[in-house]
Amino acid sequence: MTEADTIPPLAPLVDSHCHLDFPDFAADLDAVLARARAAGVERMVTICTRLRHEPPVRAIAEAHAGVFHAVGTHPLSAAEEPMATVEDLVALAAHPRCVGIGESGLDYHYSPASAETQRRSFRIHIEAAQETGLPLIVHAREADADVERLLSEAHARRPFACVMHCFSSGERLARAAIEMGFYLSASGIAAFPRSESLRAIFAAAPLDRILLETDAPYLAPPPVRERNEPAYVAHTARALAPLWGLTPEAFAKATTANFDRLFAKARP
Repeated sequence: MTEADTIPPLAPLVDSHCHLDFPDFAADLDAVLARARAAGVERMVTICTRLRHEPPVRAIAEAHAGVFHAVGTHPLSAAEEPMATVEDLVALAAHPRCVGIGESGLDYHYSPASAETQRRSFRIHIEAAQETGLPLIVHAREADADVERLLSEAHARRPFACVMHCFSSGERLARAAIEMGFYLSASGIAAFPRSESLRAIFAAAPLDRILLETDAPYLAPPPVRERNEPAYVAHTARALAPLWGLTPEAFAKATTANFDRLFAKARP
């Protein structure tokens, strides 16, 4: 038995960002999905990080009800993979269960030497989001200024939808994202005891711009002491609901409505 087997259900929930194709889930994916549904997680988006891994990511979405996928190249993979083209992404995004572009973005913490390659890849993903109308899924780490600049410049030319995945950046990027109509997605990081300043940023944002995610298998929220999985988004929902003065049930309903508005292709 895992901790996920004992979570009281909290519906309707959505895990807007997880990585179900990762080796961490190879041995027990069916059980992971069953635990998610038992916890109230009705839908999940499994995210592609390298385009050569898109076929197995897509296959998971095709094989399981309530699972959708996104296509893209992670910024930390941008220098190791063939550069995607806008045409590549647009073609892959036409799949009926593909609901987003990404994750893309900038990460100068682990890979500052590839910054220019990351920026080139990011621009391509932004253009694909503009072409398809699907939301852009953005990863930002120690690159707030460049992320804001590239998003703002592109949005001014041609607006597009976007979610700041696993948001843990500063207040300025949060404000800029909200002003452009983007969404902030809260992962288990926002529930960590040391994340008071991050919770303050979320609390200052409009409720109708908030999503929930796990980024599983990473970033498990308290009190989890094992691999993260979609069921644990219920812990994050319960931890953050008081920021808006809501019950966990009301917060789950609100964030799921936000997901439906942004990821329109994944609506029931």
